[in-house]
Amino acid sequence: MDKFDNLNIDEQTDLLCELNVKRQVTNVCHTTIVQNAWHRGQKLSVHGWIYGLKDGLIHDLQVSVNDFSQLKDAFVYEV
Repeated sequence: MDKFDNLNIDEQTDLLCELNVKRQVTNVCHTTIVQNAWHRGQKLSVHGWIYGLKDGLIHDLQVSVNDFSQLKDAFVYEV
């Protein structure tokens, strides 16, 4: 939790929200729905974006997954 030590409560909240979005990108890619689409050859990308309450803008967190090669083998379903 060293990342949080020098942050105020608002900055900590923002960072936790961003970390959550990044984790959810991974979780979505682990679903059979997404993996079945990839097995069928569908072009499907999962992106991590977050809405900024302070500025009303969508922020790209620079995390995207486009296919199996970006997942750990333990999370790839066999069809």
